[in-house]
Parts: sequence; structure tokens; C-alpha cells
Amino acid sequence: MKKHVFPLFFLLASLCGACTKPVRFLNDAAYRAKVEEDFKLKREVLPHGDLFAAFDTASLTLSEREALMFLYAYMPIADVTDYPTSYYLENYRLAERARNEMPWGAAVPEALFRHFVLPVRVNNENLDDARRVFYEELRERVGKLSMKEAILEVNHWCHEKVVYRPSDARTSAPLASVKTAYGRCGEESTFTVAALRSVGIPARQVYTPRWAHTDDNHAWVEAWADGEWYFLGACEPEPVLNLGWFNAPAGRGMLMHTKVFGRYEGPEEVMLRTPNYTEINVIDNYAPTSKASVAVVDAQGNPVNEAKVEFKVYNYAEFYTVATKYTDAQGLASLTAGKGDMMVWASKDGMFGHAVLSFGKENPSVRLTLDKREGHAEAFEADIVPPSESANLPHVTPEQRAENTRRMAEEDSIRHAYEATMMTEETAAKWVEESFGKRPESKSEKEKLVHFLVGSRGNHAVLREFLDTALRDTENKDMLPRAVALLDGLSAKDLRDVTGDVLTDHWRNSLSVSSADLTRRALLNPRVANEMLTPYKLALREALSGAGVKPDAEALITWCKKEIALRPEHAQRIYISPWGVWKARVADERSRDVFFVCAARSLGIPAWIDAVTGKVQYADESSTVRDVRFESETLSGQSETGVLKAVFTPTPTLTDPKYYAHFTLSRFENGTFRLLNYDEESTTWSSLLRNGAKLDTGYYMLVTGTRLASGSVLSHVSFFTIEAGKTTTVDLKMRQSTDQVQVIGNFNSENTYLPAGGTAMTSLLQTCGRGYFVVGVLGVGQEPTNHALRDIAALKDDFEKWGRKLVLLFPSEADYAKFRPSDFPSMPATVVYGIDTDQRIRKEIAEAMKLQGQGALPVFIIADTFNRVVFVSQGYTIGLGEQLMKTIHGL
Repeated sequence: MKKHVFPLFFLLASLCGACTKPVRFLNDAAYRAKVEEDFKLKREVLPHGDLFAAFDTASLTLSEREALMFLYAYMPIADVTDYPTSYYLENYRLAERARNEMPWGAAVPEALFRHFVLPVRVNNENLDDARRVFYEELRERVGKLSMKEAILEVNHWCHEKVVYRPSDARTSAPLASVKTAYGRCGEESTFTVAALRSVGIPARQVYTPRWAHTDDNHAWVEAWADGEWYFLGACEPEPVLNLGWFNAPAGRGMLMHTKVFGRYEGPEEVMLRTPNYTEINVIDNYAPTSKASVAVVDAQGNPVNEAKVEFKVYNYAEFYTVATKYTDAQGLASLTAGKGDMMVWASKDGMFGHAVLSFGKENPSVRLTLDKREGHAEAFEADIVPPSESANLPHVTPEQRAENTRRMAEEDSIRHAYEATMMTEETAAKWVEESFGKRPESKSEKEKLVHFLVGSRGNHAVLREFLDTALRDTENKDMLPRAVALLDGLSAKDLRDVTGDVLTDHWRNSLSVSSADLTRRALLNPRVANEMLTPYKLALREALSGAGVKPDAEALITWCKKEIALRPEHAQRIYISPWGVWKARVADERSRDVFFVCAARSLGIPAWIDAVTGKVQYADESSTVRDVRFESETLSGQSETGVLKAVFTPTPTLTDPKYYAHFTLSRFENGTFRLLNYDEESTTWSSLLRNGAKLDTGYYMLVTGTRLASGSVLSHVSFFTIEAGKTTTVDLKMRQSTDQVQVIGNFNSENTYLPAGGTAMTSLLQTCGRGYFVVGVLGVGQEPTNHALRDIAALKDDFEKWGRKLVLLFPSEADYAKFRPSDFPSMPATVVYGIDTDQRIRKEIAEAMKLQGQGALPVFIIADTFNRVVFVSQGYTIGLGEQLMKTIHGL
């Protein structure tokens, strides 16, 4: 009833005039004035496409008009161009409904509602109808709970729907995550924030851009209740708030960010203000911190104003920028961070300088001189030390833990029941056989169809309907193979959330597609980068033709340069759809590049963005690959290249360094370095640099690093220039620790456990025999354990060559029952599974090694039957397999 009374009230208020005071969305007059100013600017930035027509024609209440003004003032361009005003109006009305119907609605301050409940976008996901769908499912479930109880309950609901599994960098929309039933941490946290906001609870996604002590990043959720912010692991319910598997790693964090929609004026340290969002630093919620200052001067010692200062954490064998500041008139910039080391890089007008900054020292500061420029040859070493561990764990009673464990098992069964509705290889093969018969004739094509259907998870109905359509198309025999080729070009995640209109548009409207891989990849494929897939091909081709743009690459480049205005500060690194760019004629560089590729493909020109360099490229009529040059009078051409070779001397512990694990290459662009994104799985020193890699001419940086078990890094950095037609040879130097493997503790090898499937206890000594062995205690379904097992599986051959046992234990038989070995194929044959029935082994390791948190899982040790421990790892550690093998080689 309320939803009908609410608009009627405003209708009467408008007729009454001064007799009733209108309800406002923005009650602070000073803040409202700023929003009005920013909204006016956004309208000036986007003058084309009638994108704000609803404000002039729609019948809106004062509150609705102000809420929409606030949203539009700070939306990234993509959200203005790609979604109608009615979508945002519905989301505002749903947010107000939750505020009116939930018991805590009146307790949420206006500013928190504005910034942490109303906004639809959380990350870079596609926007969907999650708020409406989630509210209908959750309203009765949480409506009679306290606010903190509701947060915990929402997370239990989220665990019913989604569980952790790694995937590519594109973030699925919340409803797509539900359909898939899993997601990486960025998707789990996006999904959980959307769920919390749907019931009127302020929530935000918090992330560490990169960990300092291990090679990865992580995202989770903060939710507000009764005057405080609390954190929780998304889709990983715990009995209490401020508890997750990441308590310990977060205590070692260097920086925690969250992006707040709009012009935010809260109490937290502001990292960055943009026209769309305010980035704030919340590291103080998780770890001991220190504030450090950076002074930037020129070669004469004068302070440099507006110098760009990048704070970088070593991670994945690169120095990754986690924060960017700009110096003031005195040449100063500052940052609050965890008490570890960062690389600081300052640049302006082509000049740069760098140094290591230790936040762990008393009164940390560094002075940087901008005395280097492109072409400067240099090499240096840097020892990077991460913060020490300082986990702060809230108390949980045994009864709370037992009840939480029971509920999680129940939620697993609910999710598994849904997953059972998805297609298996058997059901997919049966459907393909029944539907297609002798079409396609190729066995490999049928196998591909089965693979697509199984991989589509909850999206299989969309794929089946599309394939049915292709099968019924009898006019053109090429249409079924084209449909198979189209699906073959999609990513695994695309199969799980692609829509039928996208498949149909690209299947029917792709020009000049042949069986050649280039044309299938660069004409038929709807995917260019990590943009939202849309059905643009027919509409864009007709629009371009109507505008007189000929199917010629250089004509299209000219049109883009003339017609598309670049306003990256309003884009927020959210891709604008190709049709959105066409309508608005405004984009950032990334969306402009994607638009060009999509437009070219619509016109029958093979085009793509190079995955390694990020260059926009196309194939001309002679199939010659040409680079697109938007910033040059020469519209396209071929870059001059040279060759880079690297000399590396293998060691007993490292025979072939891996890209991202041991080394990376970056090219100098606009005062800083841009990483070359080679394939993570296949790129090593021997495959890339031993015999020489062809690179564009330019100035480059090679970073190498040896990650120690403590999390510290021994890095080496070198700068060099690649010249046209010449070979440059550099050293790929992997620094080694001078310390030998040392005994770091004791562990009783006669400890007993229950072998999986067995009925009698046995000892580790009986299982492993005399010598060294590995023992691990696992946390089933937890992200750190999943990473650890995949790291071990990746080095299957190495562990089998070593030949010693890896005894992997579960805390209970119930935990073992939840373990699915199929999730971790290719585990070494030397692995033995068992149950640590009374958790004696876990407790002994935690006490003997003085571990924080009584052995937060997973815990791994290398020990021998003389009861000596030479390696220990606890909790979240990326590259565990390599750390184990490095220790093993040193024995």
C-alpha cells in the first residue's frame, strides 16, 4: 500500500503549494548546491544524444528529481549512456521502499544512505535488476532482525547463492553471479554489497589493490550498523562481524581502498577525488599504520608542484601502483599505509625519480629528485619488506562456531541442489545428439558444443535457444558452423552471462567471416576487451553508413579523431558501450579504442586490441597488421621494432623463471611504465627472452624478484632502450638469499591421523617413512586453501619427482565430506588425504611455530622424521607450491 500512497502524497503537495513542505532528498543546502553545480557540468560534458531528456519531460517529485540529479551528477559516462533514466528512478524508489519498510531505515543518516545505499554500481559490473530481486527474497528473512544480525543473515543468504572460484578480471553482475553460483572475490563482494544495499544497509566494497606479503589481491565488504563500520568476507559467513579468513593477511596489508560514489565528505583519509567518486583509505581499520611524506625536487633542488607520485607495492613481479598523489606547492605529498616498504615513483614533464620508502621506520620520509628521463640506463637492487602479522580476532564461542558450520553445510546443499539443474557432460551430449543428429558432422564441433553447454552453468537455456535458432536456419549452410565459431571465441565467463540478443546480432550481422582464425577472432567475436557485451553490429553499421563513413580503416580513424571528445576524468575506467559512444560522442581512451574495433568489425574490417601491448590494430586488404595512431597525423602504420634477449643462469631451485612469478617487462609511456601483459600460463624466460622477443622500439624496465617465505622480496630493476633493427641483451638476474635452509621448529612425526576412507588411525611416520615430508591442514571451500591446492597442482611433476609424501588433512570428517577433488585436478600422486580427528596436529603446529590465531587455515609445514621443521606457511599465501619446492631444493 505504501508504494501507492507515496507518489500520491507528492502530487497533493505540488497542488497545495506552500501548505505542505516538500520532502527533499538533499536536505543540506550547501551540499545540494555542489551537486547542482556538478550536475550542470555533467550536462555540459555530454551535450549530445538527449541523455538528460527525462529531467525535462518526466513527472518527478522533488525528492526523485534531487536523487536523480545526484546520481547523474556523479555517474561514469557509461552509466548515463547505457541505461535509461527509468532504471535509476526505479532503483531510487526501491531504495526508499527499503528505508521505509526495514526497521533500521530511519537510523541510517542521509549521507550514508546517499553514498552507500542508493548507488547501483559497486565495481565495473554490468548493472542489472538485483535490487528488486534481492529485496523480494530478503525482506521477510531479515525484516525482524537487528541491523548487525541482518548483516550476518544477508551473508548467509549470499553463501546459499555464490561460493568462491577464481575467474578472469571482468566482474559479473550480481544476478549473473547467482546464475553461475560462483565468482571470484571481486564478484562475491560486488554481489554481497548489492544484497546489503537492497535491504537498506549501507555497504561498500573494500579491497587491497595488492597484498605486500604475497602475490595477489583481495576484496571484501564493509557494512554499517548502529554507528560503526564492520567488515565481513563476502559469501563467507562467520558467526560474528569483523571476522574472516583474511584477518591475518589484512593485518599485513599496506593499503585498503574503497571508492565512494559522488562527492563524499566523510571522516576517512581521501586518496583521490574525481568527478565521479571519492577514493578513501581505510587501512586504519585493519593494520598498524604510519604516515609517510615524499618531497619532490627538480635537478636544482627546487620543490616541484603537481608532480605525480605513485606509491607501488611489489606484487606479481612488478611494482604495482596502489595509490597516486600529486605534490603541493612545497613539492610534498603524503600517504598513510601499513608498516612495510613501498617503491615511490615521481614524475613530471618526462622527468622521473624513484626510491624505496619504508613506512615501518620512525618518521618515514623520502626526497625524490626528478633527474632521470627516457633513455637513462640504470640497474639497482631493492630489498622489500612487508608489514609483520598483527591479526586481531574477535571472540567466537564453540556453540557459535558449531551453529555457523551447520548452517554453512545447509547452505551448501541448497546451492548444490541448484547446481544440479545445470547441464553435465552426459546431459549436454544427449541434448546435442538429439537436437543435431548428424549436424554438425565434425566430432570436434559436437565436443565443443558439449563444452559450451557445460561451461555456461545456469545460462545454458540461452545457449540452447541460440543453437536451436542456428539449427533451424536452412538457408545458409554456413550459419551453424558460424554459431559454433562465435561461441568458441567467447571467454568462459561470457558463456555464463552472454545474452541471446548479443549472440543473435553478431551471428547474423558479421560481414566477410571466413574460416580463417584471424577473421573469426577479429570480425565475428563480440568481445574486444573487458567491456559489456552488447548487440551493436547491425545498428552501428547502419549508423556509420548513414553518416557517410566508408568501410575503410583510415576513414574510420579520421572520424573517431574528429567526432569523439575524450573526457577520461568522467569515465571511471568503466567501458562505454559502442552505441553509447556513438550517441554521446564522448569517451575515454579505452572506450574510444573499443569503439573503433567494434565499428571496424561492423564494417567488415578485422580489428582488435593487442593483448600484450594494448595497441589498437587492424588487418588491411593484404592482411598486413597495422597499428592505429589516434595521436599522430599518420593515421596508421607499422611500429619499428628491435629484439630483446635476456641471459639467465639456471640454479638448482629455478631453471626457467616465469612471467608474473619471477619477472615482468614494462614500456615507458607518459612519464611512467606500462606493463606488457603476456600470457600468465605459458610465458617464461625460455619461451620469451632466451632466444629473443620482438618489441616495439622504446624505453623499457625489467623487474625481477625472489619472494622469500617471510613475504620479503629480493628485487632487481634494470632500465634499457630497444632500438630499431638491433638486439639488446640484458641480464635476467634472480637474486638469491644467502641464508641456507634452517631448522625453525619441532614437530612430532609420530602424530596420528585417520586416513581418508579408513577406520584405523596411523602415524605420519608410518605413512611417509624416514625423511622429509609435507603436512597441510586445509580449510575446505576457503579461498586461501583453494589457492594453495591449485599452486601445488601446478607443480605436480616437481612434487612427484621429489617423491616424498604430502599429507593433506581436514579438520573433521564433515569437512572432508564437503571436499570435491574434481575441483583440483592434477594433484600430485604423492598426496595422501586424511582427517586430523582431534585437531592435535593443527594445534601442535600452531603452538610449536607460535602461529597467530591458533593456526588459521591452511597451515603447511615441511618437516622430517627427526622432528625438525624447516618451512611453515599459514593462511593466505600465493605461490605456495614454488615456496615449498624452493625449500625442498635447498634440503
